[in-house]
Amino acid sequence: MGFDGVGWIAAIIIGGLAGWLASRFMNAGGGVLKNVILGIVGAILASLVFGLLGISFGGWIGYLIAGFIGACIIILIGRAVAK
Repeated sequence: MGFDGVGWIAAIIIGGLAGWLASRFMNAGGGVLKNVILGIVGAILASLVFGLLGISFGGWIGYLIAGFIGACIIILIGRAVAK
């Protein structure tokens, strides 16, 4: 994934927003760095998974949606592993 038309700085900002939204939605705590990492890794994960299904996201809105969905998936996996 080449950040689909989103630059590196924008990817960090959007990733942070996506991670923050996901952590609030999933009632998971965390700092700014954790939110940025969750959002960016989540966007990459979701883009790969949705790409296999033939679904594509583009631009910063798509990156935000993919980051949110992916971060929620990562939080769910983290909770399942922790139990």
